[in-house]
Amino acid sequence: MIRPRMAAENAITVSGLTKRYGDQVAVDAVTFEVRNGESFGILGPNGAGKTTTLEMIEGLRKPDGGEVTVLGRPVWPDPRDIQSSIGVQLQSTALFDKLSARELLELFAQFYGRSDGPERAMQALGLVGLEGKAEAQAEEMSGGQRQRLAIALALVHDPQVVFLDEPTTGLDPQARRNLWDVIRAINEEGGKTVVLTTHYLEEAEELCDRVAIMDQAKVIALDTPAGLIASLGADVRISYAEAGEEKVVYAHDAQAAVLELLQRANTEGTEIDDLSVRGPSLEDVFLNLTGRAFRE
Repeated sequence: MIRPRMAAENAITVSGLTKRYGDQVAVDAVTFEVRNGESFGILGPNGAGKTTTLEMIEGLRKPDGGEVTVLGRPVWPDPRDIQSSIGVQLQSTALFDKLSARELLELFAQFYGRSDGPERAMQALGLVGLEGKAEAQAEEMSGGQRQRLAIALALVHDPQVVFLDEPTTGLDPQARRNLWDVIRAINEEGGKTVVLTTHYLEEAEELCDRVAIMDQAKVIALDTPAGLIASLGADVRISYAEAGEEKVVYAHDAQAAVLELLQRANTEGTEIDDLSVRGPSLEDVFLNLTGRAFRE
């Protein structure tokens, strides 16, 4: 999924970003860079610190330590300088239910001082596939359509960097995949840098050029999805139950590994149940790094 880049300059640079709430450390010295034109994912279970990290980069939550720059400009202490250059879709977006989608978008365009509000409104609706819903009120839309409208609102002023905070949470599988197509179009066809948080492993693998895995307030790994999976040093994941205990083995040769497992069980007089073989995934990377399963 990695695409050639025309510029090497980073769109976002985060260094030692930290946030505390009393004795609790919500984000612990997080450091990473996002390249121009990249689709960058922050993956982690609920409570890992993903949203707090995003909010500090967006200028919505002041950090207790560290530095962050967006498009070469420092976000703090005055985040207003970068606001016209970024678009933000929050986890929960409150909409004026009695306004049509077009009216909402024109209103948001005015908030950003755009003089071409009507034109930008229709362009944004086209980007998210809602041209046919221009006159529909937000309260008349499905959950997936409202999520696409929220993304259109983040795009209406034509930002260079777009932040999407768990954009597909709560959607059914079909609506989620439809939204994936929208996000790909924003990044690939629109040429925008996209930063998204997610707790869906498959989503990170499908949409992101690179992924930062967060757990317990820290970034514990960062690479391309393929690079993270390759770090396991295995071609297959073999899972099974033995004596009531779930076990996982990683191997290069599936046939040889399964044969060895069954021969050992036969020799020891134990039973192997629920045997399955598949390719490794980001879930296995998380398990390898933390010693526990990733629970979406």
